[in-house]
Amino acid sequence: MTEQRLVPRALIVLLCTAGAVVTLSGLMAVGSIAGPVLLALVLVLAVSPLRTWLDKRNAPGWTLVAAPLALVLLMLFGIVTILTIAVAQTAKLASTYGPQFNRLLTEAQNLAAKLGLGTDQVNQAIKSFDLGKIFTLVQGFASGLLGVFSSLVLIVILLLAMCLDAQSFSRILALGAAHRPELVRALNEFAHRTRRYLVVSTVFGLICAVLDTVALFLLDVPLPLLWGVLALITNYIPNLGFVIGLVPPALLGLLAGGPKTMLFVIVSYMLINFVIQSLIQPKFLGDAVGLSTTMTLLSLLMWAFVLGPLGALLAIPLSLLVRALLIDSDPNGGWAAALISGVPPSGPSDGSPGGSLTSAPESPKATPRRKRP
Repeated sequence: MTEQRLVPRALIVLLCTAGAVVTLSGLMAVGSIAGPVLLALVLVLAVSPLRTWLDKRNAPGWTLVAAPLALVLLMLFGIVTILTIAVAQTAKLASTYGPQFNRLLTEAQNLAAKLGLGTDQVNQAIKSFDLGKIFTLVQGFASGLLGVFSSLVLIVILLLAMCLDAQSFSRILALGAAHRPELVRALNEFAHRTRRYLVVSTVFGLICAVLDTVALFLLDVPLPLLWGVLALITNYIPNLGFVIGLVPPALLGLLAGGPKTMLFVIVSYMLINFVIQSLIQPKFLGDAVGLSTTMTLLSLLMWAFVLGPLGALLAIPLSLLVRALLIDSDPNGGWAAALISGVPPSGPSDGSPGGSLTSAPESPKATPRRKRP
């Protein structure tokens, strides 16, 4: 006997979509507060193994707060310093290489004329390129992140509060496992996946940063160490982070050594990042993310639209949090988890995250009939 629905499924989908739009609009409206809060949450989760390690060794109570907080602040101030230097150096180099850029435009016009493309439209398009505008795009991204990190007082206060409450919050979750086991399991899985994603991304980001720095040094691109560190930061941005980290050194390679140097920079970055991020890193990351390629890209676009550059940087952890609260905590959400992860479920068809998409009762085995003589 089929179950009668009181509310049509289409109406449920529309209401859920409307609720999502209202929620995201609210986050966008309070982005100056929501951004630092979410950043503090991810940073506290990243250093929580240190607090657990100290707790197991019966360290003094104050160290359970001071040590993780000091580590987080060290990482935070390091990122702010790197972004500040990147913005300042980009602005300085933009004014230094003005004559070289004009010379390259003249050479491009002459090349277009030799190829028979010396029309007024082509010349006007070449003249419309402005070095300042190109560098402004790079500065805009870094300045956007720096604008979020500039509210250090709020972030430090949030970090201190979360570090103070972390131990009691862990106890509350352990006690609540008996009443809300699915929700507690989903939140623990979110924390585990987020830490694993951050660790794997950091390790392979360091490898990419070192190789990129060596390549830029060999190609005589200015400030290779700075752009290598920038490549490490942009490694946390899925899909598009590689492009953002490539733009500044590619432009400087063009201005310092010409089109040949720029081409070598682009090829070097593509080879390094393709081999490491596309071939090696996914094998170590495994199912830590739990998002398909399409969902990862959509998450990047959505969170960047809602929270700006910080949303792009935290796209994966924020999507994992939404998955934990809305899908993994639901005992019947296995089909939705399979859709967003792109991995077919295995196991019993009970609607759980490990179950199959469909569930059908087993048909009783037919009793073999006795042959008639």
